Amino acid sequence: MTSSDKPSVLFVCVHNAGRSQMAAAWLAHLGGDRVEVRSAGSAPADALNPAVVEAMAEVGVDITDQHPKILTTEAVEASDVCVTMGCGDTCPVFPGKRYLDWALPDPAGRGVAAVRPIRDEIRKRVEELIEEIAPDGGDRPGARFRRTPAPGPRAE
Repeated sequence: MTSSDKPSVLFVCVHNAGRSQMAAAWLAHLGGDRVEVRSAGSAPADALNPAVVEAMAEVGVDITDQHPKILTTEAVEASDVCVTMGCGDTCPVFPGKRYLDWALPDPAGRGVAAVRPIRDEIRKRVEELIEEIAPDGGDRPGARFRRTPAPGPRAE
């Protein structure tokens, strides 16, 4: 776990110009101050994908102040959960971290109409991730990472 008392998530894709930027924006927008959010790319682009910026603006999420960032070992070390999106084996792996791989189409070279379904799928996955790592009331002890109780006899 990170030294912070809230979960930290790193979203990684190759160019950090589309999928990982949308995921980070959704997590920041929907998770608020319950989570720390990072995004990075293994080979960052020069700028965000304009269709991604437009698709996010359509749902009231402004990412115009964001820019692609290089993936660093420090970013992975500082995160509890690392979500990869098509970056292959370039993400460093550290013990004690949780790794997820979200297979999503790459929005590179696509228009806003093709980006919308990707945006919406990312939102759905981010909502599920928030519910898992930082549900409402996430400041109470033990709520940080929800655990499923072991099966056993039920009291009737």
